[in-house]
Amino acid sequence: MSIWADQPLLDSRPRQHGRDAIRIRFATTTCSSCPVRDQCTRSTQYGRQLTVRPQGQDALLERVRAEQTTKVWKERYAVRAGIEGTIHQAVAVGGMRRTRYRGLAKTHLGHVLTAAAVNLIRLDAWWNGTPLARTRTSRLAVLELTV
Repeated sequence: MSIWADQPLLDSRPRQHGRDAIRIRFATTTCSSCPVRDQCTRSTQYGRQLTVRPQGQDALLERVRAEQTTKVWKERYAVRAGIEGTIHQAVAVGGMRRTRYRGLAKTHLGHVLTAAAVNLIRLDAWWNGTPLARTRTSRLAVLELTV
């Protein structure tokens, strides 16, 4: 048995989603005697494993997340969200990802008709007071709301 058996082991150069990461693995002997092991890991054979970002990446992520709470960022993002909503509606209503027609002229006509249909659907919703769909709330945000 090694003197380092209970110490965490750091992988040399793991990558996660194409980016550098730091992987920390704890020895099975360390984790097996822990009374709250089932809250840390589902593994029955190995110890806990953590993957964290290098300090520079983590600091950048924190800065970007803080920037996303500003009013200026939210106003700029609202424009993008509106455009994305329009594109989604065109894809859902008119199947804009694939054309039904052969030839550029017929495809263009299909796009124009789909755009007109989206406009009519939005006008109908506005005249009848139908509320816009709410954006989804991530699981992490739901947890934050419950605290």
